[in-house]
Amino acid sequence: MLGENHSIHHEFPDLHEKIDHLSREDPAFREQVLQHDKLDKQIRGLEMRESPLGDAEMESLKHQRLQLKDHIYQRLTRSD
Repeated sequence: MLGENHSIHHEFPDLHEKIDHLSREDPAFREQVLQHDKLDKQIRGLEMRESPLGDAEMESLKHQRLQLKDHIYQRLTRSD
């Protein structure tokens, strides 16, 4: 669906506390979350404005967002 929110807190509602904790304690994790959410906002903006962006370019942005989401999820579910 166009313009759908895929921010990390929205994607993992059951992990809000852990996301917040790791964001405070782990600068690398915090940076990944910020990068993901910035990329998500960019994608949503492009979708909503119907900006002239080729399918390959849009798919590349979405792929980058998915890779970040996967890394973040792995960190969230890793046993420490």
